[in-house]
Order: sequence, then structure tokens, then C-alpha cells
Amino acid sequence: MIKIGLNMHLWANTITNEHFADIEKIKEVGYDGIEVFLAEPDKKSYQELGPFLKSIGLEVNGCLGLGPEADPISSDAAVRKSAVEVIKTAIDNMHLAGGKNICGPFHSAFATFSRNSPQEEEYKRSAEVLREVADHAAQADIMLTPEALNRFECYLCNTMAQLKKLVDMVDHPNVKGMFDPHHANIEEKSFAGAIKTIAPVMTHVHISDNDRGTPGGGNVAWDEVFSTLAEVGYDGWYTIEAFSRDSLDFANAINVWREYDPRWDIVRDGYAFTKKMIAKYS
Repeated sequence: MIKIGLNMHLWANTITNEHFADIEKIKEVGYDGIEVFLAEPDKKSYQELGPFLKSIGLEVNGCLGLGPEADPISSDAAVRKSAVEVIKTAIDNMHLAGGKNICGPFHSAFATFSRNSPQEEEYKRSAEVLREVADHAAQADIMLTPEALNRFECYLCNTMAQLKKLVDMVDHPNVKGMFDPHHANIEEKSFAGAIKTIAPVMTHVHISDNDRGTPGGGNVAWDEVFSTLAEVGYDGWYTIEAFSRDSLDFANAINVWREYDPRWDIVRDGYAFTKKMIAKYS
């Protein structure tokens, strides 16, 4: 069933009861759910968030990134073990919040480069880590959907072909893949080709324009994106991902140096655009 979500990075890294009033407004706009960052290991905010969302009829998904101290492709076994523990903690917290999906570039550490092209041994290490945490995710009925990022943010998975290769190597029913046009706009030859490549294992989609502002306001070929998603029969989450500088640590980490559009313009106009495009090609 197609659903429209909103990534809460527009507000903060950690979503607490301070954000509940805004989440109620998000619900009023028409959204089916939100997506929250799972970097905070403490359980308290997730324990509060889950019942609140259920009470207002919203669902929740998660997103996760890893630092170099928990890099799944590290040659250091202790670092890979840390990656397993961080991802398992994120799974536990997503379960507490009532979510069913965790997306993000947790196949390797964010913005951590070897200055070499990706090595086959690195794909194997990543697959081993993901396969191990997938068993934990299965117990919580959570799908893991690693994400390919552009060349400036990672090097293991930049394209849908690389991501599909990794998912196939993991070979676990709780590890699939996702598509994000912001990154595809940089790395792929065509949106249609990228979507068709990942389609056999695609269970999540971000709606993110080239400038990270309001979807539909940039130069992404949205007709090609939505028509191809409809063609391959995708019927999952369309989660809007746009950013602000409200969370400075996160904004600085992903090189967000300005405000792209007013927050509530992104929320309202992004929803209207996404709903219109889904209807256009349904």
C-alpha cells in the first residue's frame, strides 16, 4: 500500500515529546507517517514516541548512519563488531517505537574513505555484518534497507547496481534496498535504469530533490522517477527527505550550509507534489 512519509531531519536528530505538537500538524497535512534518525541509543524517546504516534494514527520508520568507529567494512574485527552492536541497538529502538523499516547507508561508515575503489573483500565484510543483524531484525519484524549514497558521502555503494550486488550477497529476506533520486541524480545514467535495477529488491523510496529543498522545486526528472516506480509496481513508502540547519551537527556532517526552503513550505508543498505525482501515474 502506497504511503507518504516525512523525514524528521527537518527538525532534529532526536525526536522527543517537544516535537509532538509539530507531528500532529504533520498528520493534519495528510502524511501517513514519519521517519526518525536512530543515532540516539537511549530508549526513552522511542518509548514515548511509539504510543504517541499510535494514538494519532501515524506510523514510523527509521534511518541510520554509522561513523568510522563502527564501520562494517573495516579490516578490524572489533570495529565490525561495534557496527553489529550499533545496528542491533537501532533495531531494538525502532521496535520500541513501533516501526517496521530502517533505511540509510549503514552498509559502511558515512564519509569514510580509503582512497581506493570498493574492494571485493569490503563487500564481503559488509554482507557478513548485514546478514548477522538481519537475524536480529527478523525477530523484531523489521526490514533493513541500506541506501546507496553519492560519491561525496561514501564509496562502497554509489549506484543501484552496487547496492543490488550487496543485497544479493547478504541473501536474507530482511535485507532489501531503496532508491533516492538525490543520489541517483549524481551517480546514475538514468533514473529509469536505476529504478529498474533495484526494483527486484526495492522496499523503500526517498523523495529528495537535487538541492535537498522542496520536492518538485529542483532539477530531478520527477516524471521519469514516478512513472518508472509505477511501471515496476512499487507500492511502498514515498518518504520526503529534505534538510535544514536546525540540527547543526547533522547539517555540518552532510554539508548543508543554507536553508533551502521554509520548513512548513517543504512539509505542505512536498506532500502535495508527491501525492499529485503518485496519482498521475497510478
